[in-house]
Amino acid sequence: MSATTQTSGRFQQGLSRLLQSRVAEVLSYPHGVDRYLEVFNPLWSATEVRARVDAVQHLTADSVTLTLKPNSNWEGFVPGQFVQLTVSINGKRHTRCYSPANSLHRKDGCIELTAKTHADGFVSRYLRDAVRVGDVVTLSPAGGEFALPAQRPERVLLISGGSGITPVMSMLRTLCDEGFKGEITFLHYANRADDMIYAQEVADIASRHENVTLLRAFPEKSEGGELTGLFSSEHLFKSVPDFAQATTFLCGPPPMMAVVEKVWEEQGITDRLHKEQFTLASAAVDEDESAEGEVRFARSETLVTNDGKTLLEQAEAAGLNPESGCRMGICYSCTCKKTAGKVRDLRTGEITSGDEEDIQLCVSVPVGTVTLDI
Repeated sequence: MSATTQTSGRFQQGLSRLLQSRVAEVLSYPHGVDRYLEVFNPLWSATEVRARVDAVQHLTADSVTLTLKPNSNWEGFVPGQFVQLTVSINGKRHTRCYSPANSLHRKDGCIELTAKTHADGFVSRYLRDAVRVGDVVTLSPAGGEFALPAQRPERVLLISGGSGITPVMSMLRTLCDEGFKGEITFLHYANRADDMIYAQEVADIASRHENVTLLRAFPEKSEGGELTGLFSSEHLFKSVPDFAQATTFLCGPPPMMAVVEKVWEEQGITDRLHKEQFTLASAAVDEDESAEGEVRFARSETLVTNDGKTLLEQAEAAGLNPESGCRMGICYSCTCKKTAGKVRDLRTGEITSGDEEDIQLCVSVPVGTVTLDI
């Protein structure tokens, strides 16, 4: 490291401490330091991770890939982890979770996020249709336990479906950049060949690295995949006979993940399966069950009739704006206090007690009347 680089680093550290100090807070009252910094440069912030959009790509018709250059507050990530991306749409901030897909060793310091758009995907459609090069977004620090371990496994199996390819793509890129010598099998499921994100790059990686085996599965044989149809134990036993010896990383739609998990459970090797789920699957509900009672938002003095949707959706429908992020129970940003009543967790079907407790709004449905400290 050169003397110039060391001096620059010490200067940035000193400036950062100054901007986060009590003195800076008092001098910038009531707006805060960041309000003044962003006048000079929207990327500047005393504490927030902000990133400039350096490139916008469309790898498939229903996806958008953003290359982001973060400011100095970014502390990096572990392949597989996710970040919360916040954008302002019509003056309101919206947050969603996405996994960086780039290698840990990317030299330009940029982060690559890919979002698959859906008809009801408000934020993903905005990212696809409205975000432009030069725009500035806000990021959270990276989080999540779904991550490539520091001690790299000897044998790796990556299984993904749809947009679940992004975190395992980061793992694949990272391992290849590190010259990983162990065997890697990349097993991906997509509705059509044209829907497979990173299709060309994955094929190129497999052709360049003898230790990487690519298995693509599409519903129709004519699509040209190595496998046909949905995930099955037959696919696994025939195409990856040594899967029980591999450390497996899984990310995809809930139905596919459930089938994969069942195979690992039957084989007694669940400790070798690591998973991340970015789509919430509703837990089974009794046919006779119906929404009853009311939802009371105590601090806002708001009362609504329970319509059976999640507490986050009901709060927003009532005109409230509770903090939220991933909307699938993994980021915990929507956690709030339930002061009375019972709720059902959509992920497990479990019903909480009627005692005061913290719950996650995005994965909780009221069972009868519920009171929240919102």
